[in-house]
Amino acid sequence: MQALRERILRDGKCLEGGILKVDSFINHQMDPVLMKSMAVEFVRRFASLDINKVITIEASGIAPAIMVGYLLELPVVFVKKKKPSTMENMLSAQVFSFTKNTTYDVCVCRDYLGPGDKVLFIDDFLANGNAARGIVNLVRQSGAELAAMGFLIEKAFQHGGDGLRAQGIVVESLAVIESLDNCRIMLRE
Repeated sequence: MQALRERILRDGKCLEGGILKVDSFINHQMDPVLMKSMAVEFVRRFASLDINKVITIEASGIAPAIMVGYLLELPVVFVKKKKPSTMENMLSAQVFSFTKNTTYDVCVCRDYLGPGDKVLFIDDFLANGNAARGIVNLVRQSGAELAAMGFLIEKAFQHGGDGLRAQGIVVESLAVIESLDNCRIMLRE
């Protein structure tokens, strides 16, 4: 998606250790016009899928997932990173966070994810694929069906997308980063 690619090159910042900072327009301060454009592109790419729910993981996936859900007129479920004291009937999985260098339990209530659900997962980044694998685990536990996964930005050099695609999962990324070597942002054409 050209608008996202241009924005990454203009406003993205590369940090040591393979980190791409897009907090000025995606995951801290948000550009709602860009967010809508990205959601429209996801809707176009996933138009042929039979889905009845959009799922994401807090926190940075919520904004794009809400936009996609709004356009598709579908409910959006976000997987929580901390178990609320009020949650019952819970499914959980462990996820390692590359950015935070910690493992945490993610959870979702079975009332909102279960057999009969055909879900589209939307998130901001696909790097090593840890969060995505946690979602795959939760979807399988619930008896739901994972129709596809959509990411705003994929860091191809961390190979998370390769692992998901090898499992037969449909994965679409709006921008693909080939390399962040020497803090230079190299996008896939």
